[in-house]
Amino acid sequence: MAKTESMLSKTEKDRVVEQTIEKYEKYLNPAMARIFKFMGLTTIEWEAQGAVVRDIYGKDFIDCAGGYGMFVQGHRHPKIVAAVKEQLDKMPLSSKILLCKPMADLAELLAEISPGELQYSFFCNSGTEANEGALKLARMATGKPKVVATVNAFHGKTMGALSASGRDQYKTPFGPLVPGFTHVPFNDAAAIEAAIDGDTAAVILEPIQGEGGVIVPDADYLPTVREICDRKGVLLILDEVQTGFARTGKMFAAMHSDVAPDIMPVAKALGGGVMPIGAFIAAPRVWEEFITNPLIHTSTFGGNPIACAAGIAAINVIREEKLAERAAELGEYFISGLQEIKKRYPEVIEEVRGKGFLIGLEMTKAGVGGMIMSELIDNGILVVYTLNKPKVIRMEPPLVITTEQIDYVLEALDRAAAKCQAVIEDL
Repeated sequence: MAKTESMLSKTEKDRVVEQTIEKYEKYLNPAMARIFKFMGLTTIEWEAQGAVVRDIYGKDFIDCAGGYGMFVQGHRHPKIVAAVKEQLDKMPLSSKILLCKPMADLAELLAEISPGELQYSFFCNSGTEANEGALKLARMATGKPKVVATVNAFHGKTMGALSASGRDQYKTPFGPLVPGFTHVPFNDAAAIEAAIDGDTAAVILEPIQGEGGVIVPDADYLPTVREICDRKGVLLILDEVQTGFARTGKMFAAMHSDVAPDIMPVAKALGGGVMPIGAFIAAPRVWEEFITNPLIHTSTFGGNPIACAAGIAAINVIREEKLAERAAELGEYFISGLQEIKKRYPEVIEEVRGKGFLIGLEMTKAGVGGMIMSELIDNGILVVYTLNKPKVIRMEPPLVITTEQIDYVLEALDRAAAKCQAVIEDL
């Protein structure tokens, strides 16, 4: 029988950590092991609950990384865990031959909560798969090959989703990618209109760019893009993989602008922080070709009963606990506190931006971000930088984070920023 964390001695815990690092170096990726060492992250996550991750030594970390947006409902929410355990005892994976009730129930629930006329769902296992399917559906529905995307967008790292993404660092080594993608600046509706031609199938956007640095567009951006797409006969894909399921203070970020897409990829928080699951949801008129050929796009594990049970419970928790409203209220409180710190340390923090609990802190220099992250981690706070803009520290805590935990984060960041500013002034 394996020992629990409390049963291990300090020496035994140290050895477990050493062995894990060795296995990263030998069997995963030596560079990843070096990054963890460089960031001072030479410990093992052991258990988690709510907004707290505990390591093997029993140290608690407030999780402001939130699994890159995955832990909307917190770690191990009891209702979601219970739903998964119940389904596990019935049938975890599908035969793929008979009807699957959890998948049908989740599809109905998604149609109920999604904006506009979105009705039909296809289930997969991740956000990048959801975007792959959305792009395929757009091409099939229109019979056209081209897609307009945005600079610094992030839609995933499989070939189609990567082709839609907007940072060359992740794309160049794998070229040539899928042809037909044009990238224009984000928050520039005129550039989108200029890029659309007679062969354009769709425009794909994040309502708020996450990996691009938590870039919140102007209020009229999405409505204007929606009008352009309607006028030009082009489909609008809104990638809500990171922004969906209450993260920004609405069930979906597009709802802040009263905009409904034609196709909407989702994932991350749909699994409730317990199971991986993704989906793309579309309006009936877009789904016609999939109805004509229902086996044109399939997934062995997509829509499996145990993941769908997690998805149903995850949505129910958001609604029952009013997590969207909580994100709006406490997100504003958090952002206001961060802005006060920015005012005190302008040589450290250049800008604070975000909506709800999708928040970005842009540092004056990339190196400053590393210093801040190191200080926060030392103080028991987990944060990450954004992939497409490393100067930006991203904060995406679970929506169940408490005011007291937010205050602790703000106090720790204030101390870290003061220390960084002192270093900068001495240079």
